Amino acid sequence: MSMSMSRRGFLGLALAGATAAGLAACGGEGGGAAGAGKGGADLSRKLRLPTYTPAKIPTPDLPIDAGQDPSYLKYPEQLVRSVPAPPGDGSRITALTQTWDVAPPGADKSAYLQELGKRLNAQWDMNIVVGEGYPDKFNAIIASDDLPDLVWFPPNQGLQRVPELLEAKFHDLTPHLAGDAIKKYPNLANLGDVAWKSAVTNGKIFGVAVSYSRFGQVYLVNQDFWRPVGGIGFTGADDFFQKSVQLLDAKRNRYVLEPAYVNHVHMFSQWYGAPNTWRLTGGKLVHQYETPEYQAALEFAVKCFKAGLFWPDATLATTKEKVANGQLGAYVESFPGFYNDARTQKYELGAIVPFAATPDAKPVYNAGLGSVGFTAISKKADPKRVEMLLNVLNFMAAPFGTEENQLVNYGVEGVHFTRKDGELTFTDRGAAEVPATQQPISFVIGSPSAIYLPGKPEGTRLIHDFETKVAPMLQERVTTGHFSDTFTTKGGELSTMGSDMVVDVVTGRKPLSAWQGFVKKWMDRGGAAMKAEYEASIARG
Repeated sequence: MSMSMSRRGFLGLALAGATAAGLAACGGEGGGAAGAGKGGADLSRKLRLPTYTPAKIPTPDLPIDAGQDPSYLKYPEQLVRSVPAPPGDGSRITALTQTWDVAPPGADKSAYLQELGKRLNAQWDMNIVVGEGYPDKFNAIIASDDLPDLVWFPPNQGLQRVPELLEAKFHDLTPHLAGDAIKKYPNLANLGDVAWKSAVTNGKIFGVAVSYSRFGQVYLVNQDFWRPVGGIGFTGADDFFQKSVQLLDAKRNRYVLEPAYVNHVHMFSQWYGAPNTWRLTGGKLVHQYETPEYQAALEFAVKCFKAGLFWPDATLATTKEKVANGQLGAYVESFPGFYNDARTQKYELGAIVPFAATPDAKPVYNAGLGSVGFTAISKKADPKRVEMLLNVLNFMAAPFGTEENQLVNYGVEGVHFTRKDGELTFTDRGAAEVPATQQPISFVIGSPSAIYLPGKPEGTRLIHDFETKVAPMLQERVTTGHFSDTFTTKGGELSTMGSDMVVDVVTGRKPLSAWQGFVKKWMDRGGAAMKAEYEASIARG
């Protein structure tokens, strides 16, 4: 696939929050992280997003007629060259980014970065924050006024006063990217509306969207675990419950659900048709916490806990090992994690497609954020350099099946990877240089998702089949591209407040009857303010 497989650490921070209770910490509302400061909603205005133009790629092996990611059972034999000439001007390009892996080797020791520099006609130089601490580094660099060319604005790390910073220190890229202007950069034009909405702040495009999967969390299982009850097809929540009870065997240390209570409530809420964070009707928003669908999911989770379906140790750190050896039935994973598990797990992996919890329910599948923020360009860059940097980002955003994407994700053939039976395999040097370097690159600029699992065509089919089934029920976030000042200042607090309450109710520390009182308190603490600010932004288009 085109995205880094080593993002697990980042995903745990950023995407595990995309649950029923984790909306605020996750960010990703186009103005979530970028909507702080005075007047974010008031300044919102109609904006023509970059015109989507599909890139030329090798013909996928499986259909893409329902919005599935391009899927390849084998690595394409004939790649497409998407950028005809090196886009750089021979200069050094600096970027602020992050990694959740080890720090990669520098250019003087990395044949990967040296070749990338040749293809770009530029020296790609990253200031990388390893692990935690990105906001501190970001703030220090902003305060020093020694800005790199490219600065990554993540959607989930609570950066403050972002609109003011963007206006003061970064280029408004709207004239370069809005509408048909994007066609000058074909690979950026291929990113799509979902990703580009995250790069909009105060009605302007202040950065290049960092593309990411638009599919959300997935309910994954070991198929063998469920075979005694006929597999993972369910006629309703009660059917799921009854089959789970049949499979439960506490004496043999065999349980059905991992103890990630908030994630499970999120999964259940899709069966009941709860909104993806907010529901918009007639210009008015209703938060998922306020809906009967979400409350029904919470009640169902309480029922599962009382029946002993959850693994009894809430600190379980070996979920996937327990699933692999048949001691655990189901766990929740991010969509990129789905790719990784389909590639690495030895058992027959399965994914539960959302189904109607009751005869009257309309199941949904909640979309992911579609991006991991955006990358802004410092105002220190003159107009000619801005054009050059956009061309470089266009090169780096090349989709799967292009020569440029192969270079970014695999390095140099014969040095970093070899071909055998048409598949690519990292050499020892490639394994040491490429993944650790590609991860911080992928936070500066990403390419759209594609499904390709080397030597695992059955995994590709599994993911493609899941995407095909959930595509008709895909539910985007209605607040994406809109702004709430309160979201940034209080989003983390409200997220923690919601997650804690869900856990308390599910585990019986607080009664289900306490939920309504909690919702009122949550609204008073900032939920109502977020609602009003989002509504104002939506009303202005």
